[in-house]
Amino acid sequence: MELDKSVLGKQRKNALNWDEFFIGIAKLAAGRSKDPSTQVGACIVGHDNRILSIGYNGAPNHFEDEKFPWGRDGEPNDTKYPYVCHAELNAILNYPGSRKDLVGAKIYVDLFPCNECAKAIIQSGIKEVVYLSDKYAGTDGNNASKLLFDQCGIEYRQMDEKYQKVLRVSLKPDEPIEYID
Repeated sequence: MELDKSVLGKQRKNALNWDEFFIGIAKLAAGRSKDPSTQVGACIVGHDNRILSIGYNGAPNHFEDEKFPWGRDGEPNDTKYPYVCHAELNAILNYPGSRKDLVGAKIYVDLFPCNECAKAIIQSGIKEVVYLSDKYAGTDGNNASKLLFDQCGIEYRQMDEKYQKVLRVSLKPDEPIEYID
């Protein structure tokens, strides 16, 4: 049987590329965060472009969100900082399989990883970090993360602006993704 060549090549041309898709999953995961000031999501992807794990910044499992301090200012134990688990760490810890499956993986994240998450990324075997924002560039923690990544051979790159699309995603049936320029 031979295909009619006139019906070939008529697929949709504006489909998301892999980076757009996985950073979109990370952004969607960030929507689960209860943090009122910073929502971050992470998506770990294997070498075959399959999602291995997802995480977002939030309280540890079994820690009741309403009994959790979410502020940024005040006495250290009255802020979120000693308690919150970052998206990258949650994605690593949420992975249900063998840690060896993370070796060579990529992690997509909204915000460039802090130095603590950088260490977890390195230890897990993840080899590439793709991020949207580097809003803490030049800070001590950010510089430490980059030094750790550089010394340990972890590639990192900010997602190219030409691929940073604005999408409207409806959770209603039969409504397509809307691309907003």
